[in-house]
Amino acid sequence: MATASAAFKSREDHRKQLELEEARKAGLAPAELDEDGKEINPHIPQYMSSAPWYLNAERPSLKHQRKWKSDPNYTKDWYDRGAKVFQAEKFRPGACINCGAMSHDVKTCMERPRKVGAKWTNKRIAADEKIESFELDYDGKRDRWNGYDPATYARVIDSYEMRDDARRKYQKEQQMKKMEQKNAIPEREKDNGNGSDDDDDEDDDVEVDEAKVDESKQMDFAKVEKRVRTTGGGSTGTVRNLRIREDTAKYLLNLDTNSAYYDPKTRSMREDPLPETDPNEKFYAGDNQNRVSGQAQEFKQLNIHAWEAYEKGQDIHLQAAPSQAELLHREFKVKKEKLKSQTKEDILTKYGNAADEEKPDMELLLGQTERQVEYDRAGRIIKGQEKAVPKSKYEEDVYINNHTTVWGSWWREGQWGYKCCRQHTRNSYCTGQAGIDAAEASADLMRANIEKKEALLEKPAAKEEKNPAAWGSEVPDDLILDQKKLKAALKKEDDRLREEKDERKRKYNVTHSDEVTAEDMEAYRMKKVHFDDPMKDFLT
Repeated sequence: MATASAAFKSREDHRKQLELEEARKAGLAPAELDEDGKEINPHIPQYMSSAPWYLNAERPSLKHQRKWKSDPNYTKDWYDRGAKVFQAEKFRPGACINCGAMSHDVKTCMERPRKVGAKWTNKRIAADEKIESFELDYDGKRDRWNGYDPATYARVIDSYEMRDDARRKYQKEQQMKKMEQKNAIPEREKDNGNGSDDDDDEDDDVEVDEAKVDESKQMDFAKVEKRVRTTGGGSTGTVRNLRIREDTAKYLLNLDTNSAYYDPKTRSMREDPLPETDPNEKFYAGDNQNRVSGQAQEFKQLNIHAWEAYEKGQDIHLQAAPSQAELLHREFKVKKEKLKSQTKEDILTKYGNAADEEKPDMELLLGQTERQVEYDRAGRIIKGQEKAVPKSKYEEDVYINNHTTVWGSWWREGQWGYKCCRQHTRNSYCTGQAGIDAAEASADLMRANIEKKEALLEKPAAKEEKNPAAWGSEVPDDLILDQKKLKAALKKEDDRLREEKDERKRKYNVTHSDEVTAEDMEAYRMKKVHFDDPMKDFLT
């Protein structure tokens, strides 16, 4: 609630103020007026309706919520379409070459191109158009109805009225035809009792016509009643249904349970309820028809282009920046058409265009020639039987590198070559019969080597005799050891083991020898501890 000042109020005044605000919200009390005499909506929150302290507002107002700094340069006018400012009688320098007007050039001229322009004929000079420039504000630039003439809607009303007149005229003609057919029935059929049935049918038709809603009553379907003495506006009644009684609901077009599904929540029927009906006679073909008609396909292509461009790393979003997406899609189509035309031109330049070339004569197409052929009495050809060998655009019978045949005259094991030397390497030097013999000899030698290798692989491998060293893992049976050397080796091994157990007995001057004898290896085996031996703890 807008307040004039933040003066102190007693508890009683504050209670009365709250009661007044509740009454205004309920519509029982008149709304508060601002400085201009306009009503203030009581449902506006206080933090919006209260003016800042530095404005020194003496009366409640909503001026601080409006744009009070208005630019006087802005205007709400629109262009005067079709207005002319001057009619010249002769051509002026700098005017349009086609029509002679000074307000545009020949590129932007909307008049039909003349065979001889006004610059040279100096006749029928067009008048200069009125050129205006406006500086619109934020709302003026985005007003889609700016410059719209409401009088043009009269054409729409006239078209509907003409349709209604034609419908009434057609119904009247149908009723007249029915009455004429009924009057043409013979009187003898009326005596048999058929006349009473026809009278009943006629009465039913009259009742049906009278039951139709008066068209004058259908004109107020958009009438909405407003509240009286309320600031919130709003409507007390509901807008009438826009569908007239003559229209058939979409769910009644086909009562088959297996036909198109009707969703009562969204009032949509995607499929066609009558797919077997003639499309020219259909009034409704399902909601999916709107997805494949009009600009729906263009919007679908725009969506697909935006998705594909975004996946390829381009910063584009149809919902966030629709104008940018539309511009990029147009540029993409232009580039695509340009690339397609360039590719077509390159192909035509390289291979030619058979459609533009001159066709051969009919004599050649039908096999008729002027070549003279002579026959004898028996019908045999004497002269003219020789046929011209057709030649292609490629070079023929051109032999290179001492070859006597062309490439491709020899084929073997999936490879092409020269027949004269049987080589499969193109542009190679011809070796003649000597090369053929050398190749066969090389192949025979290769074949013999392969057979020899296969024979060697089939023979079992000979076992090699083992000659283990004295320190190896295997000891030959015929090995003879010297007992004295063996005792010395055992003593030496005991000393080594004792030094490993107690490092204090290790001497400073240690001499190592790389020579290992059979007695040393036998002493090492005898003193070696086998950890898997269960009797290892009893060894001394």
